[in-house]
Amino acid sequence: QVQLVESGGGLVQAGGSLRLSCAASGRTFPDYAMAWFRQAPGKEREFVAAITRSGSGTLYADSVKGRFTISRDNAKNTVHLQMNTLKPEDTAVYYCASRPLFMSRVGNEYPYWGQGTQVTVSS
Repeated sequence: QVQLVESGGGLVQAGGSLRLSCAASGRTFPDYAMAWFRQAPGKEREFVAAITRSGSGTLYADSVKGRFTISRDNAKNTVHLQMNTLKPEDTAVYYCASRPLFMSRVGNEYPYWGQGTQVTVSS
């Protein structure tokens, strides 16, 4: 069982930055690929970014590529999402997710989820 707790959300002006963090329980954190998804009001959940178990590989949605950076610290059981040049369309609840072994862009392939953290970008 893996428990995930997100933090770092908030209100920011367009063009600003936020750094989200996700703390994971358990000693097997390095065995799990990690990802961030988001869901805006009235919209479906969408993939944002994912990172391999070692941190050597990453995937990004086209909408955030070049602005967001996912990273992980296996010694601290944490994964981060650095979000720069934020846009109003980035407003959503951001969720951390984990799955054994390999990255995926598909939310249904992740069995473990955090409770989410709200990010609001004002124009």
